[in-house]
Amino acid sequence: METLSENTAFGGVQGVYKHRSAACACDMTFGLFLPEEAQDGPVPLLWYLSGLTCTHENAMTKAAAQGWAAEQGIALVFPDTSPRGEGVADDAAYDLGQGAGFYVNATQAPWAPHFRMWDYVAEELPALLTETFAIDPTRQSITGHSMGGHGALTLAMNLPGRYRSVSAFAPIANPTGSDWGRKQLAAYLGDDESTWAAHDASLLMRDKGFNGPVLIDQGASDQFLDLLKPEALAAAIASRRQPATFRMQKGYDHSYFFVSSFMEDHVTFHASALWA
Repeated sequence: METLSENTAFGGVQGVYKHRSAACACDMTFGLFLPEEAQDGPVPLLWYLSGLTCTHENAMTKAAAQGWAAEQGIALVFPDTSPRGEGVADDAAYDLGQGAGFYVNATQAPWAPHFRMWDYVAEELPALLTETFAIDPTRQSITGHSMGGHGALTLAMNLPGRYRSVSAFAPIANPTGSDWGRKQLAAYLGDDESTWAAHDASLLMRDKGFNGPVLIDQGASDQFLDLLKPEALAAAIASRRQPATFRMQKGYDHSYFFVSSFMEDHVTFHASALWA
């Protein structure tokens, strides 16, 4: 693993690291904030999964998360959103290919050799973090924005017991029923829609739910509401009688101004579960 940078922040260290990924068959980069408490032993970990077109850097620099994480004594990891580099398949559209991994394991050409973001986030990167840094693998929670909110919710519901809490900012909530989802799931997983259900938060909520605290924030003035379909997730939460907090935030759009405005709430929400 290569250290690309390390900066002191809020008494801890914000690092950026690169390593060779077996899951994605390429070099992958991630950001990791370790609070001061990590000097004395393993600390809880909050995952932040980013959205379309983002890298590890967007949330790391725009979400205003590190100060709140330092206050709570928890680590933050910011994975990239897809494999990258020469020989990695891409597409001219911003919502497919590099920067748009959708947190699935692709089975279709030309994506299958590299686009295994599910295995990367669920298995490979957690193992690397706990082997290399002062991270407590028994205390993990997950959040994300947009495509990353989709990833956070689907990982949390498909991996029971892994995460103590889950939250999302403006998640792609019903990709099997949206142009932000049908296009990508067909490209990555093929035309058999039965394989898509495991990657749809609304369907998973109806079928499985989540055994822990759930927090969803959605901007009421989000320019992508018709693609995100928050109403499908809200209906699934109600149908299952899932304990959850679902908030429509008046006046907020899809930007990092929205995310940073409510980041304190989300970090505090997860810290309560991580330290319980």
